[in-house]
Amino acid sequence: MSRPLNVLFVASEVVPFAKTGGLADVAGALPPVIKELGHEIRITMPRYGIIGERKFRLHDIVRLHAQSIPMATTPVDISIKSSYTANAKSKVQVYFLDNPHYFGRDGLYGDPVNKNKAYSDNDERFILFCRGTLETLKKLGWQPDIIHCNDWQTGLIPAYLKTVYRSDPFFKDTKTVFTVHNLAYQGIFPESSFQKSGLPPEVYHPEGVEFFGNFSFLKAGLTYADVITTVSEKYAEEIRTLEEFGCGLDGLLERRKNDLFGILNGIDYEDWNPEIDSYIPVRYSPKSIDGKHENKKALLKRMGLPIVESIPLLAMISRLADQKGFDILQKAADDLMKLPIQFVVLGTGEKKYHDFLENLKKNNPKQVGIKLGFDTELAHLIEAGADIFLMPSWYEPCGLNQLYSLKYGTVPVVRATGGLDDTIEDYDPASSTGTGFKFTQYDAREFLNAVERAVSLYSHREAWLRLVRNGMAKDFSWEVSAKKYIQLYKKLAK
Repeated sequence: MSRPLNVLFVASEVVPFAKTGGLADVAGALPPVIKELGHEIRITMPRYGIIGERKFRLHDIVRLHAQSIPMATTPVDISIKSSYTANAKSKVQVYFLDNPHYFGRDGLYGDPVNKNKAYSDNDERFILFCRGTLETLKKLGWQPDIIHCNDWQTGLIPAYLKTVYRSDPFFKDTKTVFTVHNLAYQGIFPESSFQKSGLPPEVYHPEGVEFFGNFSFLKAGLTYADVITTVSEKYAEEIRTLEEFGCGLDGLLERRKNDLFGILNGIDYEDWNPEIDSYIPVRYSPKSIDGKHENKKALLKRMGLPIVESIPLLAMISRLADQKGFDILQKAADDLMKLPIQFVVLGTGEKKYHDFLENLKKNNPKQVGIKLGFDTELAHLIEAGADIFLMPSWYEPCGLNQLYSLKYGTVPVVRATGGLDDTIEDYDPASSTGTGFKFTQYDAREFLNAVERAVSLYSHREAWLRLVRNGMAKDFSWEVSAKKYIQLYKKLAK
């Protein structure tokens, strides 16, 4: 099938409009590349209160003003506003579903004033988003070959197409792709929420959308999508073969293994590239790597640490959570501090890890620098200034920081799980191949051994620079991933 495809990309968050995590980065970066490769792609997302009309130049689509969307009890009105993604080369049109009652709040899924406690009507909000997206397509008269859904917030779309809209001629050739960015987030609601969805009663059973007595939006997507993808090959295998990562859905994923594909996320080299990065004091490249030292000095200064050239600077940028390996970091901390290193951390998360890091800094003031919170400029400076980047995750669907690190000549130490295992090759001293250091068991001692290997190599300048350049030569641009998605779309559209 050589004609350009019509693709609708559906996501609950998209950079630059709204973001809580990696999904927003993917949704902002992947569609423009698919468009550059010759296909017609558009995006739908909710219009949250934080999406300012003037700031993002939203305009009304007049013929889609106050359209009535069927909900189980009473229809709900939505209007559609439109804007474009920020990508310089090929802007993609974004349709915003606007209903002030459901979406006009500052938080995306929870109340920012109340520790992001989930909104009690998230079921209705995302039922409206899914139904509203399908009804908007009909009113626009734009027929997609593929609807590419992302995460639980869009999971009802494949279920609606296979049931409520099954005999609707408008959608007769439309196929669905459902991408899971993290299986742990499932959109689980009580059975009473199912009554609001307008889905037929016969799909509420364990082979359908019912999940241990509840209604799962994620399971709806996994059950009814034509194809399921996730964000790395290893994670696709882990979630169907390992109970600890399957989140109760490994049986379903194993049954659907022929429809399950891992496609690694890319990164945006317009944004993450030390040769053009406007956030860092000194730009550099694999050919002139000396600029990295200047960034290291700037980072140490910013974190209030003494400048010691001869020892490596280790770093983490992360959510402070068990999933990210902070429990084994905590167990290894005393031994870690005995090594000739300095260590900086940027992130926010669980209080117990805030306390742990603050104590670590208090007890090792010349070795440890921390910034609790998020800071884009500092994140770029850390990637440019650090020598070694730590990602000891318990599980990691894809991971992006290890990819940024490679580009910035910062050597990753990672646990061999999910996307970390797919993207980092363990260093082999015999052949000088590899791009980082890996450990397999989720264990503090194993983690420490991997860090010790990295720290030990750091003092061998020639070998270290070879390893740094191996990483900087890798290509994880979005184009590689986009071509794989397009291949999948074409196969489905046939």
